[in-house]
Amino acid sequence: MATHENTAAPPQEGGARAVGSDDYALSRVPRDKRLGFWTMLLQWLAQSGSISQFTLGATIGVGMSFGDAFWAFTLGAVILEVVIFAIGLAGMREGLATPLLTRWAGFGRNGSALVSLVISISLVGWFGVQNTIFGDSVSSLVGGPSWLWCVVAGIAITVLVIFGFRYMAVFAKIVTPLFFAMVAWSVTDALSEHSLSELIHSPAPGQAIPLSVAATAIAGGYMTGAIVSPEMTRYNRKASHVFLQSASSMILSEYIVGLTGVLLGHMVGNGQVSQIVLSTSGVFGVLVVLMSTAKINDWNLYGSSLGVVNFFQVVFAKRLHRGAVTIVLGIAGTVLSAIGIMTHFTDFLSVLGVAIPPVGGIIVAEYWVVRRMRAPLDATRDAGTLPATSPTWVPMSLVIWAAAFCVGKFYDGGIPALNSLLTAFVLYAALGLAGWIRPYGTTTVEDQPGDTGTTTPAASGPAPVGAP
Repeated sequence: MATHENTAAPPQEGGARAVGSDDYALSRVPRDKRLGFWTMLLQWLAQSGSISQFTLGATIGVGMSFGDAFWAFTLGAVILEVVIFAIGLAGMREGLATPLLTRWAGFGRNGSALVSLVISISLVGWFGVQNTIFGDSVSSLVGGPSWLWCVVAGIAITVLVIFGFRYMAVFAKIVTPLFFAMVAWSVTDALSEHSLSELIHSPAPGQAIPLSVAATAIAGGYMTGAIVSPEMTRYNRKASHVFLQSASSMILSEYIVGLTGVLLGHMVGNGQVSQIVLSTSGVFGVLVVLMSTAKINDWNLYGSSLGVVNFFQVVFAKRLHRGAVTIVLGIAGTVLSAIGIMTHFTDFLSVLGVAIPPVGGIIVAEYWVVRRMRAPLDATRDAGTLPATSPTWVPMSLVIWAAAFCVGKFYDGGIPALNSLLTAFVLYAALGLAGWIRPYGTTTVEDQPGDTGTTTPAASGPAPVGAP
């Protein structure tokens, strides 16, 4: 890995390398480029509902009463909201996505490359898996080969993500109300034939599911999304917006979508309820699946592109354009999903799902508790620039990361994703406050070009990278 970044050339304006929007991949999002409350709220709500969330609710409903399922979703929602707010607020304050934020929040420059690599592989992997689900679902609804529908969805989502956050926000404004209206029609029509009171008070139709297992599925399934929430919150204007929008997303996702799935599970006696949700036939059924996939999957591809940009700058001293990176990742994920390979990697992606939560624990511990490396961010925040330098290595963070991963992977009790996150938080906070976590070396941060061709410079002059 290079020790200095000021040799990397900025991306060219125009041409293939500058296609689409770079979306401040390696700089702060300026305050005047932040988005309003309602625009951001729709982005959050767009992540709240998917066919898989209905299926999760139905699966839990098969093994739990409605009352027990309510408490399981409450526990999952509270866990996720605490994580999202703690990490997302840091992203909002600094205007930085997770890969770049980790340079000054626990990992240093070289450690951030490892974080970026893990996040990128995980997110682009799930992009491919979701794309495969889309292809199979549409093929069963209207016919045609699954691979063809994978290609159609992959191309459409890739084109959307190339042009960045603002276009994704416009897309969310259009499809979020439409998606929930169409799904509500299907679900209401199905439930209207049964007594709602009887479904709520009916016993679980299948084998009992313990509360801890249900909460694990609920909180663990979205934990990676919670860790990368700064990708979205860096466009927020206020801390209160982060809380209200993320909480609204949790209410819609867990209490409305999830608990509706529980009722569907009680109604049919199993978790296979996707056909009920997709009961709108023909073109409308395809639209429901497409919107469900696109408004979740665009964030998988978007987050992966940000991670790759940071990884290449750190490791190869190359400043890639995020739009061009999106094309490569989108094509790769689409091709792999079309030929059916991605479904074989779900176990590997689940392992990465345990590896990512400790990153969140370390970010929260460093940024809000230890604050050993935060001073340069504080000094440059008002100017909207990056600090002049960043720590190069924080070896103890990597040790904590590995230890927390082992706890999450091999300890059988509790919620694996939460176990690994809490282990990382406690270890980092305790060792950091005891003075055992120290950054080693400093790296010069290069000037970062903005989306319009202007430059958002790094702060001039030396800047401390850690407390003495």
